[in-house]
Amino acid sequence: MKKIFIPIFIVLSAVSHISMAQNSAGSNSTKVMTLRDCMEYALKYSTKYEIQKLNNADTRLDRRDAILKTFTPSISAGSNVSTSFGRAVDPETNTYINMTSFNNAYSVNASLTLFNGFSAINNIKISQTAVKMGMSEEEKLKNELCLAVMEAYYNVLYHSEMVDVLTEQVEVSKTNLRLMKKQYELGQKGYPDVAQTEADLADREYQLTTSTNSRNDAMLTLKSVMLWPIDENLKIDKTIAKAGISAIVEEPESVKDIIDYATEYQPSAQIAKGNMNKSKLALKTAKWQFLPTISLSGGWSTNYFSYPGKKDYTAPPFHSQWHNNAGEYIQLNISFPIYDGLLRFSNLSRKKNDYRRAEAQYRQTIQDIESEVSRAVQDKEGAMKALVLAIKRKDAQKETYLLHEKKMKQGVVSPVEFQTITNSYLNARAEEMNALLMYYLKRSVVKYYKGTSYIEQ
Repeated sequence: MKKIFIPIFIVLSAVSHISMAQNSAGSNSTKVMTLRDCMEYALKYSTKYEIQKLNNADTRLDRRDAILKTFTPSISAGSNVSTSFGRAVDPETNTYINMTSFNNAYSVNASLTLFNGFSAINNIKISQTAVKMGMSEEEKLKNELCLAVMEAYYNVLYHSEMVDVLTEQVEVSKTNLRLMKKQYELGQKGYPDVAQTEADLADREYQLTTSTNSRNDAMLTLKSVMLWPIDENLKIDKTIAKAGISAIVEEPESVKDIIDYATEYQPSAQIAKGNMNKSKLALKTAKWQFLPTISLSGGWSTNYFSYPGKKDYTAPPFHSQWHNNAGEYIQLNISFPIYDGLLRFSNLSRKKNDYRRAEAQYRQTIQDIESEVSRAVQDKEGAMKALVLAIKRKDAQKETYLLHEKKMKQGVVSPVEFQTITNSYLNARAEEMNALLMYYLKRSVVKYYKGTSYIEQ
């Protein structure tokens, strides 16, 4: 059997996450984990999934900031205290004086951009698109992680089943060896038959050891994908490998319907479409940057002053200066772009290229999805046909094996012939298990393209 390829893209967690995972695994070490349990555990402790969630939180903050920046003014307040020595401007008479003075000023200012080439509105739309893209990225990562867990889980099931089969065959070979030795003692068999049976037992024990190592390696891979502590025991549910073809309900598939749905709602399609929309909005913004910018601003200020070094001088009270020195202003500003070293033209050309690039990437993504859906449906149908034939082959090999096992006990079949029949039966059982798990995997991929996430299947 060719091992199912496991795309290991999950990075091992940081120390804090490993500690959390160990605590959780300690309480679940005696629990039999189903495939869904393994997926949920992986999602809970995946650092990549957590990082994407934090990125999504940032995009929501960006959207809020864009909305507030567009529809609310920028307000600031300030105060300063200064003391002048020697020649300075008299704040009361606005003439030069040559004495020590003290000044305390207060101000409040507000400004609001009325028009800047629709940049603010486009920024809101861009931020809203980014939020949707972030959700699609999160969904994509979730399904990629679940698919990796599924593939690793099925690998463990396959090798575990092979260990069970070979353990059974080792016991059968031991029984045959005892029988062969007894027949040899009675003169019914020669020593070459005994030696061949011993070689057959050694071969089975070697295959069992190899399969056990493969199972342990597959279990380590599953633990790594899940971020399960390596030194903790992981028990998985193996009933799915015992279901067989009787539990399979095959449904006719419409490739066109699946393609229509996938190209509209698949996370990769929505991400590519979001990038195209963002580039289009950025291009519009670049075009509008050749228009003037209009803003409205206003403010209020007051101050308090005195001359500490002036003889026979008493400064007016603070509250009266606060009122008498207060002033307000309001102004409308308009700025026309004339020349900036052709930066606006260069920016416009770049945004055009970005949009064309995003548009081409979107078309490529749609084409890839169409190809992937067609291949997934084809692979599923092929896997079903292979499973049916593998079951028929296994049943036929099983019948042949049982007949030759009886003949072997009766001494009618040679050890070499019996070993050949046994190998064919073992291969048939291995191919049946491989075909069954491969069908489950291909069927899950088709369901995913139809809109059912891996964890919900």
